[in-house]
Amino acid sequence: MPPTSAPARITVSAHVAKPVASVWNAYTEPRHITQWNAASDDWHCPSAENDLRVGGRFSSRMEARDGSFGFDFGGTYTAVAPLQQLAYTMDDGRTCEVRFTADSEGTRVTTTFDAEGENPAEMQRQGWQAILDRFKAYAECTPA
Repeated sequence: MPPTSAPARITVSAHVAKPVASVWNAYTEPRHITQWNAASDDWHCPSAENDLRVGGRFSSRMEARDGSFGFDFGGTYTAVAPLQQLAYTMDDGRTCEVRFTADSEGTRVTTTFDAEGENPAEMQRQGWQAILDRFKAYAECTPA
């Protein structure tokens, strides 16, 4: 049996014109997650839970606004460094790391994740980037 190759890693990034503490809170607090966690306007995130600690679980419900489809996206944290980094294993076994890098203009959020095998890598990159772009727009309009 041939060896299986490691999954492709995909990276998306956005610069948010807000201080890192504000960006971290918008990214990690369920009341905020439900406001930005969707790839397009025809989707939404009606609920989110986040136990922000190593070994803690998170879950977001993603649904089409017309009710035609929905799914839960969840996982378990493997690293939590407040205001700096999150790492987690998704429920399907893939891994993800999110870094928060402060600079004089705000905060860069960089997400690197294992691609899944069902959809083209570029489609996955576009979807995760769309969610991150919605996060950026929301975080920049939310009070600190």
